[in-house]
Amino acid sequence: MRHNRLRTGFAALLWLVLACWLSVVPAALAAPRIGIATMQPGEIFFERFGHNAIVVDDSATGISQGEPLSYNFGFFDMGEADFTSRFVKGDMRYYLARLRWRDDLQYYLDSGRGVSIQWLDLDDAQAEAMAAALAENARPENARYRYDYFIDNCATRVRDAIDRAIGGALKPQLTARSQGNTFRSEAVRLASPAPWMWLGFDIGLGPSSDQPMSRWEEAYVPMRLAASLREAKRPDGRPLVLSEETVAPHRIAPEPPEFQRAWWQWLFAGLAIAALWSWLQRRRPRIAAGLALVFWSVAALVGTLMLAIWLGTEHRFGWANHNLMLLSPPAWLLLPGGWRLARGRSAGGLFRLALIATVTLAILAPFLHWIVAVPQTNAHWIALLLPIHAAFGIVWLRASPQARSS
Repeated sequence: MRHNRLRTGFAALLWLVLACWLSVVPAALAAPRIGIATMQPGEIFFERFGHNAIVVDDSATGISQGEPLSYNFGFFDMGEADFTSRFVKGDMRYYLARLRWRDDLQYYLDSGRGVSIQWLDLDDAQAEAMAAALAENARPENARYRYDYFIDNCATRVRDAIDRAIGGALKPQLTARSQGNTFRSEAVRLASPAPWMWLGFDIGLGPSSDQPMSRWEEAYVPMRLAASLREAKRPDGRPLVLSEETVAPHRIAPEPPEFQRAWWQWLFAGLAIAALWSWLQRRRPRIAAGLALVFWSVAALVGTLMLAIWLGTEHRFGWANHNLMLLSPPAWLLLPGGWRLARGRSAGGLFRLALIATVTLAILAPFLHWIVAVPQTNAHWIALLLPIHAAFGIVWLRASPQARSS
């Protein structure tokens, strides 16, 4: 009887050990869950475009057992010795950081920015390969990359990682489709809550930013990528996104909506400014000359900056900017004559030549806009600034070179 009891107890112990082993091994061997976290726009200027990261939920390889990891491509080091010079030249260096997801999430919880996660429907092998690739990419020797705001940023890196994970099946789906958006339209839309910011994008971007984007290119915006993932399919036809959850509510101003710019409103403003200035010129010519001097100073400064971007930096989306016709560096040559006019003196012969150059460039701006196959989206700037240039030309080019303002 004692021998039977021992055998029974030993068998029970074996079953208990086996049950415990069976409950632990599947969890240890289970493939990680891969999620794409999308953060809504914030209120600080560098947060206006949203953000995203890849969440790897793998209890076996977390920084601490059971904690998901965040792979975030949006880190940079302002303390680097050459950070400022690289920023100016368009040669920024960002890096991929690996941190605990809860630490990454806390910042967005504190700042009121909404966060959602789209959990991807990946095969075990795909999820494991993606997690391994991210871990390798996050190693210090591999983490840095050359950042480009439009074509190689925190969102496009996430997009590319997903595409590799499913064997290149995402890119064909998104490349074949377009919503008609452009790099400019998205940048201006998202920057619109900050006037100085959207003005900088709208004036400073050249014609290459106005090509219609595919949804693949559009994914440089994290929220656009999230929208495309909702419609994406795996190679076998199943939805790529298995489930989506909100992990932080959005408590601040929402993402700006799409909008159309009415160029005729800008034309009305340009004609009104030109008419008021012409009226003032007849009654207070020195004050009118002072206002023109301010205009030329701004035009010369902005034009020189646009020319420097074109000729001296890697900011290629600012190259060959058609706004150089309206805000041109030759305006520097108008300043001495403009100063003399504001003091009631003769402008001089150089002023007349410089004024002919700046007005002629402005008059040619609409022709350039009409003749190119894909025009730069600057019709509104032409409508605003051409009447002002024309008013200056009508007043001072009709006068003799030695005419005084008083």
